[in-house]
Amino acid sequence: MSLRRLLYSALLFALIPLVLLRLVWRARQQRGYVRHVGERFGRYSGPPQQSVLWVHAVSVGETRAAEPLIRALQAAYPAHRVLLTLMTPTGRQTAEQIFGNSVLRCQLPYDLPFAIARFVRHYRPMFGVLVETELWPNLIQDCHAAGVPMLLVNARLSERSAGRYARLGGLTRETLACLAAVGAQTESDAVRLRGLGASQVTVTGNLKFDREPTPADLALGSRLRARCGARPIFVAASTRAGEEELVLDALVGAPPELLTVVVPRHLQRFDDVARILQRRGLPFQRRSEDAPVRADTRVLLGDSMGELFAYYAASDVAFVGGSLLRLGGQNLLEACATGTPVLIGPHAFNFAEATRLALEAGAALQVADANELGAAVRDLLADAPRRERMGAAGLSLMQQHQGATQRTLELLQAVVRRG
Repeated sequence: MSLRRLLYSALLFALIPLVLLRLVWRARQQRGYVRHVGERFGRYSGPPQQSVLWVHAVSVGETRAAEPLIRALQAAYPAHRVLLTLMTPTGRQTAEQIFGNSVLRCQLPYDLPFAIARFVRHYRPMFGVLVETELWPNLIQDCHAAGVPMLLVNARLSERSAGRYARLGGLTRETLACLAAVGAQTESDAVRLRGLGASQVTVTGNLKFDREPTPADLALGSRLRARCGARPIFVAASTRAGEEELVLDALVGAPPELLTVVVPRHLQRFDDVARILQRRGLPFQRRSEDAPVRADTRVLLGDSMGELFAYYAASDVAFVGGSLLRLGGQNLLEACATGTPVLIGPHAFNFAEATRLALEAGAALQVADANELGAAVRDLLADAPRRERMGAAGLSLMQQHQGATQRTLELLQAVVRRG
């Protein structure tokens, strides 16, 4: 182990008490953070596994992005179980909703050598697949030393993130050198990863273009639409703290018959948003009530998990949150996949390439602030032909950029063949 890793590992050991306190603190809003704590240190119930196919997705977004790849792995290797590791309770819940018992699930161990050794002994993975930007030095280097090939797939790396990794210097280089392969989303991502020391880099595209709503998603969208009557519907999806107030302010001058659906990004904020609506005196209902929408209801609070495709399918116009404030945005491709016109704020740097493609295709509009958002919603609701053109452009965009799953699977199979 290099001196860099020794110092890094020593720092992690020193931070364990603070990490545990943080779990307890976060559990005040979401009890899941204090469940499965043993797994975070490499302690697992049940018998040891044999040669699982291991995929790591941090939370909700990465889990959804990994869905087509996991389905492809299950089809290509039917004799093996897929293990999906996660880091958040919401990610684990999302995995359970999507995959049921067809995959194994556990928390990824902290990046501590003893925890990683226990994890490898228990699950004996054939390989490890890290989704998007998960560079844990001990995890990657220790798995490499144990003969477990590690791949980074659907990899994206902004200039800001590349700068942070560059400051770690040799630790980043030696970590990237231990990857068996990297599948980057774009050539820009590939260039930044190579600049940091990755060698086996291929541009495979974005797995999120391969995610499509299921017939069940579309059927649920139709039922939600029917429950709302003939009213126009605007959905503000994946909103973050501080954005709901901005959206509601922007819609003050909207038509009174407009139904606004607010879907917070994190489930622990459902009650917070309900209190915001109560303070403003806005008549609202919760999706969890599973009732027809009343005529006087102005806002439907989307307090449900796993129904984002259905919300988009039910709406006339969608705004994708995390973008009005400097938070980097959320995935707008799910709205494109349902043929829904998309609005985004000025801060979408976490999804820069997908945003650029959607804007160039005419599937999305970018607004500078909440005032422009309100104006854009009103304009689009009054222009059905334009909404149809934007929706069709979104569907076409998704079709044009599909194929990342197959390219990623081929990259992975090439690594397996090399042994």
